[in-house]
Amino acid sequence: MASETSQSLLRFTGHRHLRTRLVLATLTGRPIRISQIRASSSSTTPGLTPPEVSFLRLLDSITNGSAIEFSMTGTTLVYRPGLITGSAEGLGAQGGVIRHEIGRECRDRGASWWIVPLCILAGFAKAGVNVVFHGEGCITAATPGGDVSVDTVRTAILPLYKNFGMERNIEIRVLKRSCSPPRGGFAGGEVQLVFNHQVRLPKTLHLLNPGRVKRIRGVAYAVGVSGSNNARAIEAARGVLNKFVPDTYIFSDVAKAPLLENKDGTKKKGAVGFGLSLVGESSTNCLYSADVASPPEGGVPAEDIGKRAAYQLLESIERGGCVEKTAVESVMVLMSMGSEDVGRVALGREVLGSEEVVQLGRDLSVVGHSGWGLRDAGEAKEDGDVVVSVVGRGVGNVGRKIA
Repeated sequence: MASETSQSLLRFTGHRHLRTRLVLATLTGRPIRISQIRASSSSTTPGLTPPEVSFLRLLDSITNGSAIEFSMTGTTLVYRPGLITGSAEGLGAQGGVIRHEIGRECRDRGASWWIVPLCILAGFAKAGVNVVFHGEGCITAATPGGDVSVDTVRTAILPLYKNFGMERNIEIRVLKRSCSPPRGGFAGGEVQLVFNHQVRLPKTLHLLNPGRVKRIRGVAYAVGVSGSNNARAIEAARGVLNKFVPDTYIFSDVAKAPLLENKDGTKKKGAVGFGLSLVGESSTNCLYSADVASPPEGGVPAEDIGKRAAYQLLESIERGGCVEKTAVESVMVLMSMGSEDVGRVALGREVLGSEEVVQLGRDLSVVGHSGWGLRDAGEAKEDGDVVVSVVGRGVGNVGRKIA
């Protein structure tokens, strides 16, 4: 993970999967060059988008010695990663606190878009990671663009780190809830990620039996609107799910609309809305999630939100496998960075065949990792799961010498 400027640049093209490639470069210490970033997509807005620039700023704040260069138009990026130091170098295991502002121009992305890759990097940091995301573009709820809420990250992705030996002092705190704002509005949320369990090498994962879903938990949230929306969404979701899993409990959280200060000292109110995050847990501790929020323009009753979330959860379970689509990138990257042993995980065919997972396998090969081994799980070769074998590269955490 230390930067090696003598190494030749790994070359990529296009804006797709840019965030994942930056994470892989940071973990492996390989400098990369990404060209043709939206070079022909628009004559007025070529190059990096505001969320991508914000993510580069976040990488710079948690690393030491990183060099970031991009062209005048932003269509070419050269990134030379440094050592992942965490929130503050030299302040002990707890580190300091980084306040990362998500500007108004980033309001088409949810806070989870920054948090999920940061969690991958945090386990390999020299010291603890403590970051507070805030600003007019900080959305804690699910977004129309497909980003999950921070509740789903907290309940469906972070628990998976236990399989890799990272389970202590890891949490997400929602300080101010916010929803996707309408055009011209702002969010104003605030969420804190605390990740203070670093390891030398992630444990080798063997996760082959998805089991049967035995319980469903969830969080219904209402921001700046009546709490009755939560009750209606919960009732509609339970009406679908109780037929399959009687052990269903959904927590209700009602919050005020966030307030931000104008330059003249006056207050302005952030976006309002409501949503529902559901997580199904199997008998073998595999997790499946669903996340639906009201659209920024409104007009969707709470009952529809509850039913959509319930059906989305059932679809996630139906895809099969031990890891769902929202968490598969985190799991596969951690398996690749682990000790030099063969780890195995069962994935549903639809999850494994998605564009993101296929491209992740290709990008891992480019940065020097071995290819994945695939075989059918069991006798159902057409609709059954696929066992993916991953050989760990043993990169680990060079900044931390103890487990």
